[in-house]
Amino acid sequence: MVVDHFDVIIVGGGPVGMALAISLHERGIPSLLLEAQGVPEQVKDPRPLALSFGSHLILQKLGVWSALPQITPITTIHISNRSHFGRTVLTSKDAGVPTLGYVVNYHDLYRAMHQQMHIHSVNYLVGATVTTIKIDAKQAQIEYQQAGENKQAITRLLVLADGGRLATQIEGINYHTHTYHQWAIVANIKTSATQSGIAYERFTSEGPIALLPSGDGFALVWTVPFSSAEAILSLDDSTFLAQLHHHFGDRLGKFMSTGKRSGFPLVLKYASPTIACRTALVGNAAQTLHPVAGQGFNLGLRDAWELTHEIIQSSALTSEIGLSRMLKAYANKRQIDRDAGKLFTHSLARIFISDLPLLQTFCGMGLSVLDSLPPIKRFVARRMIFGARG
Repeated sequence: MVVDHFDVIIVGGGPVGMALAISLHERGIPSLLLEAQGVPEQVKDPRPLALSFGSHLILQKLGVWSALPQITPITTIHISNRSHFGRTVLTSKDAGVPTLGYVVNYHDLYRAMHQQMHIHSVNYLVGATVTTIKIDAKQAQIEYQQAGENKQAITRLLVLADGGRLATQIEGINYHTHTYHQWAIVANIKTSATQSGIAYERFTSEGPIALLPSGDGFALVWTVPFSSAEAILSLDDSTFLAQLHHHFGDRLGKFMSTGKRSGFPLVLKYASPTIACRTALVGNAAQTLHPVAGQGFNLGLRDAWELTHEIIQSSALTSEIGLSRMLKAYANKRQIDRDAGKLFTHSLARIFISDLPLLQTFCGMGLSVLDSLPPIKRFVARRMIFGARG
């Protein structure tokens, strides 16, 4: 059996894995990306992605941005708490950037990145399922199946971007999980009010509702209790829109129509540590967050970008790639950003659903105080956009 050798092997061909593969290829680092699923035409994920302005800059540098078919700017974020006073409005001016972010469809981003991989002939295999991982101090060896054949490859650095499926095979990596007992329901929504670049994050006693500007309507991310999810997904359109209007309020007028609805359970899941012998974790393999404030994908993209720079710095001496000091440098640089993202989203997901009146009063006061202090608004906005380094 022929065994291929690479400096880096990436397992998991989602957008984070592809971003890393494109970046390494552009810098001449011998690498291989393995994806268990098939071609991108088979990926039909309707979820909206709220990309920060910082993520936009990364995707622009990778040559992906211009290939996206629909990009909707977010110029303002309106944050409120249902049935309680207090609200905050964040604008691009507050953050000192042209726009706070953009909304794209997941499958559009996936296909645009796959197109960029094809244009630049990135070493990329689809339908490749990794079955075995063997690691020692010198290298990582993987076995995988593709088109009915068993294959092997050896690498200096193994990067897992597969959501955590294979990390359980890596000695020293453990996962911590918190189940929210909630689902996120996503759909494309039309309202009587035309979207004008404003994203709405409205907290309710059951969880947050986000309405993100998307095309000439809105992309909905509605957090509901686990016990209600299937019933809400099965509602006819008019009843669904009526319930959504009841929870969100009148700010956007009447809810006119909804596209196909889908849902998925919400958990906080994170690896500790995110590195091991000859191994690094990025994206959802490193952390899966609650979707409130739209931090998860942006955090994963920053993982890939930071890891690229550590690999580039180590590539002058090829033997440095995958060594402990390189991996520790990557983990140290990502630690504050990861911890801040976990704490921020988990706190928002838990505090605002509390039924304690005093706590809700303090939440409302906090939103009002934030709205009246421009330096604090800038601090918060820039960290949502660029991560902990702001």
